[in-house]
Formats: sequence, C-alpha cells, structure tokens
Amino acid sequence: MSPQQIESLRALRLDFSRLLMQHRFVVDEMLTKISILREESLHAHSYNPIEHISSRVKSPRSLLQKVHRRGLPLEIDVIRQKITDIAGIRITCSFIADTYHVLELLTAQDDIRVVEIKDYIARPKPNGYRSLHAILEVPVFLRGGPVPVICEVQIRTIAMDFWASLEHKIHYKFNGDVPARLIEELAEAADAADQLDRRMEQLHSEVHDGAPDIDSGEDFDDEALRILWDLSMREG
Repeated sequence: MSPQQIESLRALRLDFSRLLMQHRFVVDEMLTKISILREESLHAHSYNPIEHISSRVKSPRSLLQKVHRRGLPLEIDVIRQKITDIAGIRITCSFIADTYHVLELLTAQDDIRVVEIKDYIARPKPNGYRSLHAILEVPVFLRGGPVPVICEVQIRTIAMDFWASLEHKIHYKFNGDVPARLIEELAEAADAADQLDRRMEQLHSEVHDGAPDIDSGEDFDDEALRILWDLSMREG
C-alpha cells in the first residue's frame, strides 16, 4: 500500500468518525427538544402525550454493512445523503392522536427542516406495520458553525411498538424465513393492536370529553387480546 493510499485511509477514518460524532450530537439535540415539549405539555395541560423515548446511533460496523449492501461508495457526502437512519429516535405515545400531535409540535420548530414524512398509521405496510416516520434535518452547532444533520424519528403507540418489537423478534428467530402461518397471524395481531388503539382512544375521549371522537371500525373484544397474547407467547 502506497503512502498516498495510507493517508487517504486515515483521512476517511477521521471523516467517518466525525460523521458518527455529528449524529450523536443530533440525537442529543433532538432529545433535548422532545424533553422540553414533554415538560411544557405537562405544565400547560397537565397531560404528557409521550410515554417513552429511545434513541440510537448506528455502530461503525452496522453503518459500513449498510453502505456495502446498498452498493454506495465510501464517500462521506454520499453516505450522509443516502443513509438517513444513522441517527434514530423512537417516541412511544399512548394514543394515535398523540402521535400526530407530537409530530406536529416537532416539525413546527423553525430550526427543523422536514425532509420526508411517511404515514404508516394511515397507510400500514402490507405486513401490518404501523408508525409515523419523519426524516428531519436539524442543525448541530459546532466550533466551525452549524452543520445540518439528518435524524429519523419514529412515532408510534404502545400497541404499535409492541407489535413491531414482536415482529422483529420473530423474523430474527426464523432468519427472515417466517412460516406463512405466522405471517398470517402477525397480520391478524396487527389488526388486533389497531383495534385496541382505537378502542382505548375512544374510551379516553369519552372520559375526558364526554363523547368519542374516533370510530373504532368494529367492536373490540377479548379475541383481539388473545391473538396478541398467543403470538407473544409463541415468540418466547
């Protein structure tokens, strides 16, 4: 390996490390924003729409594997533009209406630029997956000035999060080759989780507003809970 190649690899390693550092900073920035929204909501309305927050930044190994899978060149600007989930935040809410409310509060901030929003609640994926996905660009203020950094934010209800976690574990257990019967049961469980979300929101509305504000579509019964429970036990 020539001295020029060695120097090029050193520069790439430094740029790669800087890229991951910037994405760690954007997670910190977003967590601060979300924490402020949650505390302000509690103070102003005595209600917290956010139940749980988790975050992660891809490891160098995971990021390099994704770069390889997608056939991208080892160029920092290309990686920054094409891979939008290096930094990820997941917000779990109690009710469907809360997911949209939190998304609206976040995207209304002047320093956040919306790159893309995918509404998998209104239009679920074929396997039943439901969630709001927002690709947001947020400035990270460094010594040399602000740097725009992409962050993916997923917002979902507790039921949606439970289903997504279960689906991921099942796919991992079967190495992606999930039996057709389990795929069908997962789809049924997704519908059951959606029924649960809508029924709980209806009950919440009746208690606080005196009247329901969401149509559950069908009656929710113990069968939906049984489907969710049976599938979770199967995974264990």
